[in-house]
Formats: sequence, structure tokens, C-alpha cells
Amino acid sequence: MKVAVAVTGASGAVYAKVLLDKLAGLKSQVEEVSVVWTDNAYTVWQHELGNEDYKGYTHKVWGKNDFMAPFASGSSTYGALIICPCSMGTVGRIASGISTDLITRAADVMLKERRKLICVVRETPYNLIHLKNMTAVTEAGGIICPATPSFYSNPKDIEEVAYTVIHRVLQLAGLNVDGYKWQEN
Repeated sequence: MKVAVAVTGASGAVYAKVLLDKLAGLKSQVEEVSVVWTDNAYTVWQHELGNEDYKGYTHKVWGKNDFMAPFASGSSTYGALIICPCSMGTVGRIASGISTDLITRAADVMLKERRKLICVVRETPYNLIHLKNMTAVTEAGGIICPATPSFYSNPKDIEEVAYTVIHRVLQLAGLNVDGYKWQEN
């Protein structure tokens, strides 16, 4: 499977870090990972994680306005787009069918091709507009996966807490990953 990852400027850079780390370790299942960042995603990463480690990933990076990226077209073989973290502005543009950048165009492609679109939303509380936009994305075939961690596995640090969400995201994408599964561990 080929996977595209979009990182927006919503709070929750640790989720993007854990996702990119885990995808790097799934080479037997993931043929290719492509990443697109918003400008604010870099700023939030630096602020929340205190580093620029995003520069060290070997995944292919596409510019936010580079519509030559393969996943900007339904003819590509990308099976999933994971937007993590996903800002409410991004959800709103997807829900309205507004494709002004590579992220929203790729989301539109995933929906029209009936492929996996997973939005890891990071906002609280939700207002009515957020709820209506998330409903529209869901009705169009997307998956809204709030960045709401679980604690069944007794996570020991913030990355383990984040992985409780990312584990679910990777499962939703159709990948077989190690992690806590209720009453199966």
C-alpha cells in the first residue's frame, strides 16, 4: 500500500511524529509514504516538540501546492490519506469540496475514489460548525478519528499515549500493527 500523510498546523505534533515513526517501521506493508506539510505544521512541531526532527525523515515530501504529487490524481495507486493532526479549517474545506492546496485536493481524490481518508482531528470542544463539517466528511466516506487517547494499555510516556490513537489510525488504514487490543493482549 502507498500512504500519503498530511500534517496541518493543529496542535498535536506528537501524533504526527509517532505516525511517521511507525510508518517507517512498516516497510513490509507500506510500499511508499509521501508527506505534505502546511507552513504552520513546522511551527507547531518546533513549538511542541522543541526540535526540527521532521527534517530527518526519509519519506518523500511534497510542497503544499504541488499538484504534480501522484496522490493528487485518482489514477494514482495511493490507498490512504491520513491527515494528522487535522485542523478544523482543513476539515471545513474538505467538507465543502474546496481544493485549494494539495491536502484538500488529495482528500477530494480519496473521497471520490472511495479510498481511505482518515482525519485525526485535534480540537476541543467542538462547535456546531465543526460537528456539521465532520458529519459531511463522514457522509462522504471519510473517517473522523479524534485524537482521543485510550489508557487501557497503561501508557508510560506521551509517545505511548499518542500511539494509542495512532495504533487505531493505522488499523483504520488497513495496516496490521502491534499494539494494545482490548481483551486480546
